[in-house]
Amino acid sequence: MHSNAMPSGAQAELNGQADGIPEATVARLPVYLRALYGLAERGISTVASEELAAAAGVNSAKLRKDLSHLGSYGIRGVGYDVDYLVYQVSRTLGLTQDWPVVIVGAGNLGRALANYGGFLSRGFTIAAMLDSDTAIVGSRIARLTVRHVDELEAVVARHNVAIGVIATPAGSAQAVCDRFVSAGVTSILNFAPLVLSVPEGVDVRKVDLSIELQILAFHAQRRSAARPADALGPSGGNAETPGGRSTPRVTSELAAKG
Repeated sequence: MHSNAMPSGAQAELNGQADGIPEATVARLPVYLRALYGLAERGISTVASEELAAAAGVNSAKLRKDLSHLGSYGIRGVGYDVDYLVYQVSRTLGLTQDWPVVIVGAGNLGRALANYGGFLSRGFTIAAMLDSDTAIVGSRIARLTVRHVDELEAVVARHNVAIGVIATPAGSAQAVCDRFVSAGVTSILNFAPLVLSVPEGVDVRKVDLSIELQILAFHAQRRSAARPADALGPSGGNAETPGGRSTPRVTSELAAKG
C-alpha cells in the first residue's frame, strides 16, 4: 500500500520515464493545453514558443523541451500550429476520448463540481453522483439524480467508470476510496482533507484548498515583512504587543492547522 503523497523527484522521474515522458512534463501539459485553448478562442492559429511559454508561466526553453517529448518542434520563424498542438497535447493526455466520472459526495463541493461545464468540454462526463444522506438521495443535481452510495459498484460497472471523485468528509473518504479500488477504478481525485492509502497501480490526485490558502498566507506574510514599515501604515502591518514589540499578524487558526 502507498499513500497519495507526492513522490520524490527521483521517483517521479522514474514513473514518468516509463512511457518516455517525464512526470514533470506531464504535470505541465494541462497548463499548456489551457493556454492553447485560450489562444484558439481568440482566433490565433500560430504561436511562438515565447508567447506560449509566457501564457503558461514557464520559460520558453522548458516549453520547447517539454513539447519535444510529443514530437512537436514547431517551425523556425513561424512557431507552433495551435490547433495541431491542441490535438497533440490532448492525445498525449488521453483526452481524445470521453472519460466517465463518478462523484461521491453531493454536498456543496460535489454540487459545484457537477455543475462545472468545463468538464464536458475537456472530455469528462459526470456519469453519476452518489451520497449516503437519504435526504439528498433522489434529488436532482446538474441533470443527474443523486443515487445512494450503496450503488457505487453497480454504477461503476454500468458506466465503465474510469475516474472516481471523492468529495466527502474525511471520515468516510478512505472507505469510499477502498470501494472504488475494489470496483476497478484506478484513477481517483480526492478533495477530502485526508491522505488516502491505495495499492500500487492506483493513481490518486489530492486537492486540498486549505493547504493552498495556507501556502498563499505564507507568501503574503513574507511579502509584508519585506515591505518598508512606512508603506504599511502606522502599525507597519504588524500587531503591537503589550511590551511595545511588533509581531506579524498571523491568523491563529491557520497557524494551528499548519
